[in-house]
Amino acid sequence: MKAAVIGSGSWGTAFAKVLGDAGSSVTMWARREAVATEIRERHGNEGSLPGVRLAESVTATTDLAEAVGAAEVIAIAVPSQTLRGNLADWAGLLPADSTVVSLMKGIELGTLKRMSEVIVETAGVAPERVVVVSGPNVAPEIAAGQPTTTVVACSDESRAKQVQHALATPYFRPYTSDDVIGCELGGACKNVIALAYGMAVSLGLGDNTRASLITRGLAETARLGVALGADPLTFAGLAGLGDLVASCSSPLARNRKFGEHLGRGETLEQAQLATRQTAEGVKSCLSIRDLARANGVEMPIVEQVERVCHEGVDPRVAVKLLMTREMKPE
Repeated sequence: MKAAVIGSGSWGTAFAKVLGDAGSSVTMWARREAVATEIRERHGNEGSLPGVRLAESVTATTDLAEAVGAAEVIAIAVPSQTLRGNLADWAGLLPADSTVVSLMKGIELGTLKRMSEVIVETAGVAPERVVVVSGPNVAPEIAAGQPTTTVVACSDESRAKQVQHALATPYFRPYTSDDVIGCELGGACKNVIALAYGMAVSLGLGDNTRASLITRGLAETARLGVALGADPLTFAGLAGLGDLVASCSSPLARNRKFGEHLGRGETLEQAQLATRQTAEGVKSCLSIRDLARANGVEMPIVEQVERVCHEGVDPRVAVKLLMTREMKPE
């Protein structure tokens, strides 16, 4: 299979590695020529995944038309809040009937749309052509060949299976689903909960607190998902609980790391300088909060993360506000 990956960050590079290891011919698109040259000539991307070697079948270019060419599968791995602007320029280059794979985990600010909805609206592709990949996706572990699983979701079962087979390796096992809404919401919301988890780590809070954040964060996510038409069972699976646990518990997860810096009292700017990575939850907490309010869903953890990130509330105060809310049955 001929595949393309748009984006050369850690997740895009890891995904390209999986495709190459599974037997596909892969062309990555990188914004910077130095990165494309390194991938093309040295089969590595030290800036994103140090020490990882890519298959000989993986190459790279800065020419998007060349990258997507006659690709059957096109995976997009760019920051979620830049997707619409990028696709406005790229849409005409996507081959007809290609399968478009969304690797982004976020909710668009302003429109409150999921990433698959942005792709459909901006690129003019049919919804059944869009596949969502979600689950425990800590990129360095995947690139190191550690066994993991993921979910490939699409309303068209044949396309889901196409991508499933294109990704199957001895270390990467994909499962299919038709619950696109649930998989996307699980991936977007877990970033916000992982920010809260990172704050808890820096505040020295223990296992009871951390377990409570994971379970109550999952409950918030499931409530929103059900309100939007998702299958509640999705949140008990890889794209729900699995992704949430990985993002909270792994010291490698970027949203948890970002949250740790906020928990130490650093500003957004200081945390960004320290991590040098995009923590999708920082912006998504705004859009998820608004999406929840628009659908009459309570998401108190998301609300407090937004206040810490964008209103300057001290994380210790946010914890107190969570604990003194009105008592309710679980």
